[in-house]
Amino acid sequence: DPDMPFVPSIPEDQFILVEEGDSTIIPCRTSDPNAEVTLMNTLGKAVLAAYDSKQGFTGNFPAGSYSCKTTVKGLEFRSEEFLIYILRATPQLPVEIEAVKTVYKTGETIVVTCVVFDNEVVNLQWNYPGKVKKKGVINLDDIKVPSQKLVYTLTVPEASVKDTGDYECTARHATKEVKENKKVVITVHDKGFVHLEPRFSSLETVDLHEVKNFVVDVQ
Repeated sequence: DPDMPFVPSIPEDQFILVEEGDSTIIPCRTSDPNAEVTLMNTLGKAVLAAYDSKQGFTGNFPAGSYSCKTTVKGLEFRSEEFLIYILRATPQLPVEIEAVKTVYKTGETIVVTCVVFDNEVVNLQWNYPGKVKKKGVINLDDIKVPSQKLVYTLTVPEASVKDTGDYECTARHATKEVKENKKVVITVHDKGFVHLEPRFSSLETVDLHEVKNFVVDVQ
């Protein structure tokens, strides 16, 4: 089609997520298989890369904006822009779960944190007793300095005894068949309590001038 030398792209094709070190395809395809196509970077400079009219340009490209150009009957045509994002992703999936405390009273706020290290392409799901009622609020902090980590924080306000149970986070690698589960057990009591356990009997004897210790364990 001389009026449309570049095959139109769907919006999803224009945002390209690439793992660090991987090659990718910039999918500017042509309706003329013999068209001469040049790949241009955001500075307007030509980029050398292998080209296939049915796929596009293949290579290890830095993050940034790219477009393709070709000439038909003396007229220059430009493709849509393609944006490449480089994401850090290690083959392993280091995950840690942290709880400020594991025993709560009714009415307190439960806070559990799941941390994923050295990966930006992760799908994470929480399972916990109040999930069906959507009781928890999940926040994500993407920390890049001094190292990459995703911090997922689950907050359950106004805890009740029914919130007692397993709090589990499952992290799945977005591009590899890798997943990791971490779990912590949270207990919610109806009210606070103190348990005393004396280490002596109800009747004790002592010699004159003897020093006697009375020990009580308090929980």
